Amino acid sequence: MPSLEEMKRMAGKQAAPLLEKLKSDPNNSAVLIQLGAIYHTTHQFREAASYYGKAVQVDPRNVDLRTKLASSLYRNGDADGAIAQLNLALSYDPKDANALFDLGMIRLQGKRDGKGALAAWQQLLKLNPQLSADRKATVLKLIAGVETTVGDQHGIKGARSNDGHKSDSH
Repeated sequence: MPSLEEMKRMAGKQAAPLLEKLKSDPNNSAVLIQLGAIYHTTHQFREAASYYGKAVQVDPRNVDLRTKLASSLYRNGDADGAIAQLNLALSYDPKDANALFDLGMIRLQGKRDGKGALAAWQQLLKLNPQLSADRKATVLKLIAGVETTVGDQHGIKGARSNDGHKSDSH
């Protein structure tokens, strides 16, 4: 795997012709999105978020784009900004599977909000019955893991502990 420095150089080479295009057409959302993708895949999340953010200004109702912006914001350490973008995306398309999935992941990993993650994933399953079997299985596994953790934290009767035993102490 290339080092961060090598990835930065690769991004610079890939981005150069696109940056030239932006000089004459600074609101070209396709170019802005390409730049965001280049910087995101090379782990330059601040730069990725900047370009995705500019593209969102051009096309504010683009749910997929807001989800990509949220991912870059989160990976750059801004969980709150990521959640805000996902909530905006969901205001345009409340059923968007990627936004709901990512909202759950960021609530869980970025905010340690198991209940918020559960709510997002339960909404995902409820609103997307056509979800692929693999994706549904992943979501159900995540839900089960969070329910176990939340149950253990709150001493809920019948919750499974990490060792697989039921807790009937309360």
